[in-house]
Amino acid sequence: MHWVLGIDIGTTATKALVLDVDTGVYHAATSHEYRLYSDHPGWAEADPEDWVAGMHEAVGLLRAARPESIVAVEAIAVCGMVPAVMVLDSRYRLLRRSIQQNDARTGKELAEIRQSTDTAKLFEVTGSVLNQQHVLPKLLWIRRHEPEVWAHVSHVLGSYDYVRGLLTGEFGLEANWAVESGCYDVTRNRWMSQYLNAFGIPEAWFGPVLESLAVAGGLDARVAQQWGMRPGTPVIVGSADHVASALSAGVEQEGDLLIKFGGAGDILYCTSKPQFHSQLYFDRHDLPGKYLLNGCMASSGSLVRWMLERLKADESMLPELDRQAAQVPSGSDGVVILPYFLGEKTPLFNPDARGAIFGLMLHHTDAHLFRATLESVIYGFRHHVEVLESAGYPIRRIFATNGGAKSSLWRQIASDCLNRPITAFPAHPGSAMGAAIVAAMGAGLFPDRPILDVIHTERVNHEPIAANAVLYDRAYYRYRELYERTKDLV
Repeated sequence: MHWVLGIDIGTTATKALVLDVDTGVYHAATSHEYRLYSDHPGWAEADPEDWVAGMHEAVGLLRAARPESIVAVEAIAVCGMVPAVMVLDSRYRLLRRSIQQNDARTGKELAEIRQSTDTAKLFEVTGSVLNQQHVLPKLLWIRRHEPEVWAHVSHVLGSYDYVRGLLTGEFGLEANWAVESGCYDVTRNRWMSQYLNAFGIPEAWFGPVLESLAVAGGLDARVAQQWGMRPGTPVIVGSADHVASALSAGVEQEGDLLIKFGGAGDILYCTSKPQFHSQLYFDRHDLPGKYLLNGCMASSGSLVRWMLERLKADESMLPELDRQAAQVPSGSDGVVILPYFLGEKTPLFNPDARGAIFGLMLHHTDAHLFRATLESVIYGFRHHVEVLESAGYPIRRIFATNGGAKSSLWRQIASDCLNRPITAFPAHPGSAMGAAIVAAMGAGLFPDRPILDVIHTERVNHEPIAANAVLYDRAYYRYRELYERTKDLV
């Protein structure tokens, strides 16, 4: 038996997972939820000390429940959100909370960058349209508003890079943090010195860029003693969390597509060449020689939670709401929702986009509203599929994961609306599984066969229902037209 440990630094909690790569058996534990900070409109911050405490708690829970597997761990990897921005002093001490990837405070800084930068050229070398997720505008915001912090900055790190550094004493940036930073030349694999220098940012702050499957160092003796592991256990560089999700869902062949029913909606498409699209993000796959075009909708599960509150319901009522919504015809009897309740990232890149509920009449019920909410997210997925196909990227297989994939109704809506078969994983353990696979691959422990042949987790297949697909063609047309006809009214 070969046990590996994957750790996912999540947005609200940390998950730890041990996987036996010989049998596919795994065990997982999750820490208590920790706080997110939004002290002002548009702000999104997190306390890295909460990540560290959550990591120790989650691993401690696994150690208490499965001591035999923890003590046998042969490799460790960490994944997390990108590109979270942390600034540290010369001794790698935190100077402030992390500014998260979905933070939206940097409007002035983005305008400043646009005024003096050839953004078309920037896209050509970074694979990313200048946007609020980028690192440079966040650093410029700190310089403008927190000079007392700025005076001590010596290092910039991401979430899982910081945690990995604490585990090994060796600090660096995993490749996808660099790729998503917006200041890294992905065509030449180097930091964009001239671009950074133009805004007074030292390249030295960013440090070495590390490949996800490389060995970053050995587990610190003090941490090893606390966890009951062998000191020096190899710690692999790790992964961006969404890339780890794609890996663990079996997205490994060109044309594979993952739709993630999370708080936000993620869409990840596998290619064998580094290719860019102006309406999508670009990432490296954890698998060597593979890449990902990815989309991210600002709201998905978060919109469902919002609707639950409006309907005076909670998550315990989801099965009953699913049952009622299943009695409503596909297309929700003309009710169409635009899911842009937090603006929209891809493929619109429009922070001013707004949500809308259209087509209501007196005969509509809560079940119509709930079903229309589920459908709106799938319409967003379909929009991404159309962007991919119109650019010449054929869809080979579609996989579905995350919390919403537990809903049989939502999965069938996806299959019908996309008019394609879908393989869903209702109980998939998520990014922590991907981190465990990265640990196994980096240590040379993962079997040489397809990922889904190794991992034993429930999977459900859905086939599109032809009559429903026809109804969704009409509803999707209304969805697209509704945005086009209202986008200038904000």
